[in-house]
Amino acid sequence: MKDIEALILAIVEPLVSHPERISIEQSESERFYEFHLSMDPADVGRVIGRHGRVAQAIRNVVYSFRFQGNKRVRLVIEDGKSKSS
Repeated sequence: MKDIEALILAIVEPLVSHPERISIEQSESERFYEFHLSMDPADVGRVIGRHGRVAQAIRNVVYSFRFQGNKRVRLVIEDGKSKSS
C-alpha cells in the first residue's frame, strides 16, 4: 500500500504550490482499496485540471496498479467542501 501512496505523491507533489499540505488516507471496503487525497484548497484545481483531465490521467495510472485477488484501487480527490445532510 505504501507503494501506491508513494506513486500518488510522486505524481501530485510537482503539481501543487503547497506540497506540505498533501495528505493521503487509506480505507478498505469489500471491493476497493480507497485512497483519499486531500490538499490545500488553492491546489485542488491544479490537481483536477480543466474538465478533469489531470485527475483522470492520475487515476488511470493509479488504477493500473493490481493486487492479488479481486480488489481494485480507487482514488478519491477531496475538494475541501463539507458535505451537508
